[in-house]
Amino acid sequence: GDYGSDELALSDPAVYGDLSKPVGALDEARLGEFKERYNNFDDESIPKFMYGSHYSTAGTVLHYLIRQEPFTHLNVNLQGGRFDCPDRIFFNLKYTWEGCNKSMSDVKELVPEMFSCPEVLLNSNKLNLGELQDQVTKVDDVVLPPWARDAYEFIRLHRSALESDYVSDHLHEWIDLIFGHKQLGADAIKADNVFYPL
Repeated sequence: GDYGSDELALSDPAVYGDLSKPVGALDEARLGEFKERYNNFDDESIPKFMYGSHYSTAGTVLHYLIRQEPFTHLNVNLQGGRFDCPDRIFFNLKYTWEGCNKSMSDVKELVPEMFSCPEVLLNSNKLNLGELQDQVTKVDDVVLPPWARDAYEFIRLHRSALESDYVSDHLHEWIDLIFGHKQLGADAIKADNVFYPL
């Protein structure tokens, strides 16, 4: 994922994540920590796991779609009647990508709307999502990478990446992880794709 360049070079394989690996395995240093967790975990009632969270949950969907109804309302309900802490709200694509590649508690995948629906990046309903801890930055529209001048261009380019030759050549590897034979058992262990059993 390239969330820092001024131009998105869709023909460069380096701008794409390795689709043969789960999100948790994209950063080698973090993967080492996950493997250590797996190797040292010992519980009679819970099978070993690498990732304590999941690549997709209802909370993940609400996280990305917070700016549009009915997801705004569902998000507020999930947070006990208010929005979550502004620093935890989806507000910056680069920060989200970095979190998904560095944090030990964040291995979430994108939702389909990130390839088709620019409105999820826009605070068109003028929601008061708060200010970051710096008490200067107001959470509003999602901060986009430099290569996208607006949400519509981001979605167009993001979809172009999804429809690229590189992704066409490798998408089956990701499907094996999420929907196929690398979800469970020995193949999941070999692929570093072992999630908490629930």
